[in-house]
Amino acid sequence: MENTDITPSGLTEKDVEKLNSKEGLLAILSREPYNVDRALRYVNYLERLEELQVELIRLQTWAIEHNERIIVLFEGRDAAGKGGAIRRITERINPRHMRIVALPKPTEEQKTQWYFQRYVEQFPKAGELVLFDRSWYNRAVVEPVNGFCTEEEYKIFMKQVNGFEKMILQSGIRLVKIYMSISKKEQQKRFDEIKNDPLKQWKMTPVDEKAQDLWDDYTVYKKKMFKKTNTKQSPWKIIRANKKPQARIDCIEHILYSIPYDKETKI
Repeated sequence: MENTDITPSGLTEKDVEKLNSKEGLLAILSREPYNVDRALRYVNYLERLEELQVELIRLQTWAIEHNERIIVLFEGRDAAGKGGAIRRITERINPRHMRIVALPKPTEEQKTQWYFQRYVEQFPKAGELVLFDRSWYNRAVVEPVNGFCTEEEYKIFMKQVNGFEKMILQSGIRLVKIYMSISKKEQQKRFDEIKNDPLKQWKMTPVDEKAQDLWDDYTVYKKKMFKKTNTKQSPWKIIRANKKPQARIDCIEHILYSIPYDKETKI
């Protein structure tokens, strides 16, 4: 039977063993003031992350063997942690059967095309997983809030999007939609951290600079998006993302839950 004796400090023998590991000691010493509870939470997060990443490899192996096509799209406010979640999802899987798509603003030629066309061009081939760091849902929230599309273009998108996703699903592609949600206070905190970090300052865009002032407008369009597009056939999963480690775990767990892969697949 597992030893769960409590040490004088309130930690179990297993907790102490974790904290005495390389990861545990780094977690304790990397941040002042030293906090054992916080370090233990981080080590537990790393353990759970590794378990889930093994399952992601299993899922990908299954997808390759069965010629599955999978799309996972990430939406959310600026600084919600979409990129960080995607990195944890993809860092252990086979890069030859996976792509991350983060499209820049459309070219003049693309502006004359059907709105969804440039996204369709990025869809997965057999055995491939494609993750969209923002997607066609730019037109549901970011574009109307910032004046990047007309009211008519917005209305056309909202009329077409559910039918578009129905076609995706009917074609055999598996679609997972994730929205990462943070508070206004947390977004401001993350913006401040980005601005003060020379290695991250490039992340701050003119759109980000206006995000706090336009918070309520984003909320209005976000609610409209959920009301229209949170369908039975293609539902949204809202991930509470104020705490980054837990949000990353929740994202991976949802993907694994949403894709009916064979959990006995050998890797």
